[in-house]
Amino acid sequence: MQTVDQLIRRRADDRATGLLYQDRSWTHAEVVAAQARRAALLAELRSPGPFHVALLMDNVPEYVFWMGAAALAGAVAVGANPTHRGDELARDLSHTQCQLLVTDRAHRGLVDGYDLGSALPPDRIWVVDDPTGDLTGDATGGRPEATPYGSALTALGQAGLPDPDVTGVTEDSLGLLLFTSGTSGAPKACLCTQGRLARIGGIVAQMFALTERDVCYLAMPLFHSNALMAGWAPALAAGSTMVLRDRFSASAFLPDVRRHGVTYFNYVGKPLSYILATPPRPDDADNTLRQAFGNEAAEADVARFAERFGCAVQDAYGSTEGGASVTRTPDTPRGALGRALPGTKILDPESGEECPRAVFDEHGRLLNADEAIGEMVSETGGAGFEGYWRNDEAGAVRLRNGWYWTGDLAYRDSDDFFYFAGRDYDWLRVDGENFAAAPVEAILVRHPDVVVASVYAVPDVAVGDQVMAAIALRPGATFDPAGFSTFLAAQDDLGTKWGPTFVRVASELPATATSKVLKRELRHQRWRCPDPVWWKPDRGSSYRPLTPADADALDGAVSAG
Repeated sequence: MQTVDQLIRRRADDRATGLLYQDRSWTHAEVVAAQARRAALLAELRSPGPFHVALLMDNVPEYVFWMGAAALAGAVAVGANPTHRGDELARDLSHTQCQLLVTDRAHRGLVDGYDLGSALPPDRIWVVDDPTGDLTGDATGGRPEATPYGSALTALGQAGLPDPDVTGVTEDSLGLLLFTSGTSGAPKACLCTQGRLARIGGIVAQMFALTERDVCYLAMPLFHSNALMAGWAPALAAGSTMVLRDRFSASAFLPDVRRHGVTYFNYVGKPLSYILATPPRPDDADNTLRQAFGNEAAEADVARFAERFGCAVQDAYGSTEGGASVTRTPDTPRGALGRALPGTKILDPESGEECPRAVFDEHGRLLNADEAIGEMVSETGGAGFEGYWRNDEAGAVRLRNGWYWTGDLAYRDSDDFFYFAGRDYDWLRVDGENFAAAPVEAILVRHPDVVVASVYAVPDVAVGDQVMAAIALRPGATFDPAGFSTFLAAQDDLGTKWGPTFVRVASELPATATSKVLKRELRHQRWRCPDPVWWKPDRGSSYRPLTPADADALDGAVSAG
C-alpha cells in the first residue's frame, strides 16, 4: 500500500507543469521543493502533543504546499472551515488540538479574540501573505526576514525531503482530520490515514484513466473530503496538472476550463445546478473537459450538464467516513443512485430488520415509503471507517455490531438499485404519514425556474409536521404562486401529503462552503426569515403571502399546542 508521502516524493524530479494558479505556474518538482521546505519548518516547530496543523485559507498554492508538507513531515493536516465563525471555529481548532495554524490576512481576523486552546497560542499562528513576507516560498520583494513566516522559510534555504526513517510515516499514519459538513449539527472530525487517502486517489485516478496529460480543476474547498479524495489525491496519484480556483464560481467555470485546458472536474453538492443557471451559449460544448465526477447532484442536472458541455458526468454516493459507497452504472434507472457494494442493505433503524424492497406505480411513484425507506447500512463498511477524533460516542453510533450505519435514508428496488431519501434528520410526518425530504426535493427542481430546493419539517399547529420548501430561482425569474400550484398538481409522483404548505423564495439559501444547504438553520428560522414566504392556510386554499400577523398567529398556535 502507498502513502501520500510516497506519492509526493515520486514527483520530486518531475519537470512537467504540476500546479496552475491565476497567472502563475509551478512544475511538480517546484511544488515538492516548496512542500519540503515547509516540512522542515514543521519539524522545527513541533511541540509535544498531537502533531496537528490547521489550514485556514481558500484554495491558494500555500494550501497545497502545506498539505504536502504535513504528509512529508508525518503531521496531520486539519482543514478549518472558513464559513465557521467565532466560537464555532474556535471549537473546531481547540477540539482537534492543533499546535499550529497556517492562515492568511483574509482569514486571520476570524480567530482574533477567541480561545483556540492551550496548544495554539497567538505565536503559533502563521500568516502566509504578510505584505513583507513570502506567499510562495520564493522572494517576491520587500524584506522577507521582517516577518516570522518569511524569515523562517528564508533561513531554511533549499531544504531536502525529510528522512522517512525519522518521520516514520506508514500507511497507518493519521494524515487528515476532515470535518463532516455539519448540516444537521456540530461537525465531527473524521480520521483519515495516509494509506486510505492514497488508496482512494489511486482508485479514482484509475476509474477515470487520469494520466500526466490530464488537467484537474480544483474549485471545491480543499478542507472538504470531496476536494481531497476526488480532486487532489487522484491528481497526485496520476501526476496530473492541478488548477486551483480560490473559490468556486459558476460564471468563471467555462472560461477557466478553456484557459487551462481542464479535462477533469470534481464537485459536491449544487455546483452543476449553478453552472447550468448561467446563460447558455451555442459553443458551450467547445471545450477540453471530458469528465466530471462528484456526488449529490440532481439527476436532471447530471444529464443536462453532460449534454451542454459535451462531457461525461458520473455522480456517486459516498461518505467522508468511507463506510459505504454507491456507484451509478449505465443501466441505473431514473432517480436512483446506482448499485452498492455487496453487504449494503436498507435497515429499519429501530428494529434492525431489513426493509422491504420499494414498490412503484406506473408513474414511478414510491407506493410503500413507510416500509421501504430505512437507513443505509454496510455490513463490511466498518473496515473502511477509521473513527472520529476525540468522539468515541459518535463513532459508536456509526459503527454497531461491526456494521457501518451511514445516517442516510434510502430505499432499494428489486433490481438492487439504491435511491437516496435524505439524511436521518430528513423525516417528515404529516397527517400520520412518514416520508423523506429528498424525493420531494427531486420533484420541485423539475420546475423550470427552480435552481435549488430544500424541503424540511416545520411544526403543525395541531400535531406532527407541515412541509416547508425553500427554493432559489434562476436569475431573472419571479415566483408565480398559481403557476407553482399548477406545476405541483401535474406531478404524478408527488404524494398527497408531500406538497409544501410553506414556500420560502430565497435569493440565497444558507449553505456550507460546499454548497450543502444548512437545513438546521432553515428549520430554526421557520417562517421567521428574511425572505418572502408564501403559504396555504388550509389544504384547499391557494398560496398567498405570509404576513407578520400570520407569523405571530402561527407562533402562538405552535406554543399553545
